[in-house]
Amino acid sequence: MKRLVLALVLVVVSYPLLADPANDLAGLWKAKKRFGPEARGALVLQRSGKSWTADMAGRIVPVSIANGEITFTLPDNGGTFRGKHGGDGVIRGHWYRPGTLLYWKSTPVSASPVVLKSDGPNRWRGNVDPGEDVFTFYLLLQPQPDGSFRALLRNPERDMGTQQGVERLTRDGNMLKLIGKRGGKEQEVASGTYDPETNLITFAFPSRGGSYDFTREGDDSAFYPRGKQPGRYSYRPPLARDDGWQVGTLEAADIDRPAIEKLVQSILETPMDAPDAPQVHGLLIARHGKLVLEEYFHEQDRDKLHNTRSASKSLTSLLVGAAMYAGVPLKLSSPVYRVMNGGAFPPDLEPQKRAMTLEHLLTMSSGYFCDDTNDNAPGNEDTMWEQEGEPDFYRYTMKVPLATPPGENSVYCSASPNLALGMAGRAAHEEPMVLFDRLIGEPMKIRRYDWGLDPAGHPYGGGGMTLLLRDFIKLGQLMLNGGTWQGRRIVSQEFATRAGSPLYHLRNIYYGYLWWGENYPYKNRTVRTYSARGAGGQTVTVVPELDLIVATFAGNFSSRKGMFAASTDPIPRIILPAVREPGDDKNAPVIEREYVTPYGPSKDGSRVTLKRPRSAGVAPAGSARVPPPR
Repeated sequence: MKRLVLALVLVVVSYPLLADPANDLAGLWKAKKRFGPEARGALVLQRSGKSWTADMAGRIVPVSIANGEITFTLPDNGGTFRGKHGGDGVIRGHWYRPGTLLYWKSTPVSASPVVLKSDGPNRWRGNVDPGEDVFTFYLLLQPQPDGSFRALLRNPERDMGTQQGVERLTRDGNMLKLIGKRGGKEQEVASGTYDPETNLITFAFPSRGGSYDFTREGDDSAFYPRGKQPGRYSYRPPLARDDGWQVGTLEAADIDRPAIEKLVQSILETPMDAPDAPQVHGLLIARHGKLVLEEYFHEQDRDKLHNTRSASKSLTSLLVGAAMYAGVPLKLSSPVYRVMNGGAFPPDLEPQKRAMTLEHLLTMSSGYFCDDTNDNAPGNEDTMWEQEGEPDFYRYTMKVPLATPPGENSVYCSASPNLALGMAGRAAHEEPMVLFDRLIGEPMKIRRYDWGLDPAGHPYGGGGMTLLLRDFIKLGQLMLNGGTWQGRRIVSQEFATRAGSPLYHLRNIYYGYLWWGENYPYKNRTVRTYSARGAGGQTVTVVPELDLIVATFAGNFSSRKGMFAASTDPIPRIILPAVREPGDDKNAPVIEREYVTPYGPSKDGSRVTLKRPRSAGVAPAGSARVPPPR
């Protein structure tokens, strides 16, 4: 009888909860859409006499040969191939993919490398593997006393929920609204519906490809780094692959294994219910030339391309250096307008623009009114991308007025590295992507990437290139080696040294040739570092004194706090204390330390005045013996 009464009580108590509409929506939801492009996979070129055909994506189309270039385009804006036949019998080129409903442009949006090898007489075969437009939402809903829901909208590709300040969801019957707050004002981010029959939430995001259907997610969701209940992490060395990396172990590299295991465990256990929660997608550590840690989270993996955002500016720097080392008629002192105008200055060019050099572009001291943090600057990156009057970003930038004389002040300006990339291509009389493949991609086995294009079809040198994390960290090893990779020189020692040196003050830290510089505490001293950095937490950080490199992918594109927590903050706080030097006690406890980066807004963009060395051959932290430019 008592059991029957208890059961009736439980039914009575639980019934209101089950009937409560709030419990229909509470919990974790996910929506994901793939927008293509559909054209990908095997590509076969066939030559028959003087005619060629291409077989791809179920289509056989004619191929054009003009001035040594092999081209074809799939019907219905399916994409375009452009390549050339090399002396080794291999056809190398690029696949130019069209825009999709997610990121629409009438011109190709990006390009990826394609290598076609002989597959019999007059036949070449390869694979087309372009970038893919994917957009994902996670929606975490928690009921509130007023009948609304606390809402967390997470978007791994763009961090749209944090950008829009999404805070709550309101419900009127089965009509839903996502409400965000920006600048202290509430706004409707999206409206939608809930279908109780199918247990489906639908929201419309017109600027992001239309409607998204949300279904419930379980504890194994990629909303969490590795599930809601990740278990205990145990270190495993990286996998050896045919990508040029030697692999080793933390112990062999004199890095404290328990400390790194604790770091990874903390990533796995980080609560994900806050907008600023660090979204670490990948973490790699290399020391003494070997990869010793490789971990991925939130469905990222070693074979998945990831946007590097502005960190690919540092790749632009290395390509410029590689072109110079390869003999392209280009110097740091080369005048911008002379090179871009085919060897002669344009008539009536103002004197200060005549004085602008390649080195000014590499140090962001061009003088252009192009500060990316100033919405009123005509050379601002967003302004450049949003305008439609000039599709060629090189020409657009060269028309931007000067705010200061070249060389006087450094301001963060994405148009400058893009124009530097244009100088390398113009001086070499070669497409910059072809130049990259030949001088960096092939020797360093960087075989996959997706490179964004401006509306005129030029590869954009200001950021946004997608790479594999194992390829991304190679940029740091190349710099640490003084310009060599696996014994092969890619850039000169002089260029590599200057690229990573503190040449200008920028945002309260330092800047070299499109590489950031920051000093970190280590033991009882500071160590100089330089790094490639991109929005969201895309970083490659080099610590020369410790022969150490740390690389990260992350997704905090709209949270400064989350971005640093997911990328550079753990280096001085956790990773450096775990790094041993010769003579250190390997059994000594690793003590984490506090560190707050000084990076932030600053009006000081002046040149760095190098201090005298404190003792022979030793430069003070933050300074370096820098060879003069040539």
